Amino acid sequence: MTHALPPGLTDCLLWSEELGMGFHPRPPMDYSGPYFEKYQVLDATPMGAALTRARVELVRKHFAGGVVDIGIGGGRFVLECEGSAGFDVNPEAVAWLDSRGLLYDINALPLRAITCWDSLEHIPDPEELVAKVSEWVFVSMPVYKDQADCLKSKHFKPGEHLHYWSVRGLIGWFAKMNFGCVEINERESDLGREGITSFAFRRFHG
Repeated sequence: MTHALPPGLTDCLLWSEELGMGFHPRPPMDYSGPYFEKYQVLDATPMGAALTRARVELVRKHFAGGVVDIGIGGGRFVLECEGSAGFDVNPEAVAWLDSRGLLYDINALPLRAITCWDSLEHIPDPEELVAKVSEWVFVSMPVYKDQADCLKSKHFKPGEHLHYWSVRGLIGWFAKMNFGCVEINERESDLGREGITSFAFRRFHG
C-alpha cells in the first residue's frame, strides 16, 4: 500500500473520519523472539486468569462450538475454551500449539468461529481473514473516539498496531462483510485494561 501514498505520508496515521477508522503503513513488526514467553507470564497472573474467564464467558454466551484463536498470546484461552485451537505467527507459539495438537490451518475451511483478542489490529489484511469465517468473530481491542484520541493513546503503536477503529467504524467495517454486532461490552476495561472494548459479531445471510 505504501507505494501509492503521496510523498511525506508514508509513515503517519492515515485516518478517515467518514469511515471511523485508520491505518498506519509502517511495516509490521517481527513477532519472533520472546513474544510468546512474555504473554505466557502475563497469562499466569490473576489478571490473565480474569481476562481468560471473561473471554470464555463471552464466547460461550453466543456459541457452543470450538473456536480458532488468532494470535494466541500466551495460550491460556486455547487451553481453557474447550474444543478450541489456535493460529499464530510466532515460531514458539506455533511449536507450542503443534506439540499439543492444537495448531489450526486457517486455510482449512470451514472456519466457523474465530477469536481475535488484541490481534485483529495487528493483521496486515484482516478482511481476508474475516471473509473465511462462516458464523462468529469475537474481538477485543482498543477503540478510539477520533484521530486525535488515537494519536494520544498508549495503544497507538505503529508497526505493531496497523489498524485503528472507532466503535462506529469497527461495526461498519464488519457490516460491509455481512457481520452484525450482537454484543459490545467493557468487561476487560472493568478488569483494569485501559480503553479495551469487546465485541461479538455474527455473520448474517440473505
